Amino acid sequence: MTFLWAFLVGGGICVIGQLLFDVAKLTPAHVMSSFVVAGAVLDAFDLYDDLIEFAGAGATVPITSFGHSLMHGAMEEADKHGVIGVAVGMFGLTSAGIASAILFGFIMAVIFKPKG
Repeated sequence: MTFLWAFLVGGGICVIGQLLFDVAKLTPAHVMSSFVVAGAVLDAFDLYDDLIEFAGAGATVPITSFGHSLMHGAMEEADKHGVIGVAVGMFGLTSAGIASAILFGFIMAVIFKPKG
């Protein structure tokens, strides 16, 4: 049953993204930014953790999880260290993902010839 809920929730997030592309005519950058902000807003209201418990990978794999991680880390460190903790928490929790995205993007650009 866990796989079914992960599939339905993850697929639902993808359907929302596809509708934003097709109906609202948003660009990929707008959709990605909207999903990151949506994940952060859901985490601010303590809803995204419940979604992760319910759907598992269906909620952790999409880009909305990145917004959740940013907000989650920022709020945890803000409680401990105040305002400076916001920046430390955001990047401390997500730095591995950001660094690997940059590294693999660079490697792919070296191996293949990017256009544009």
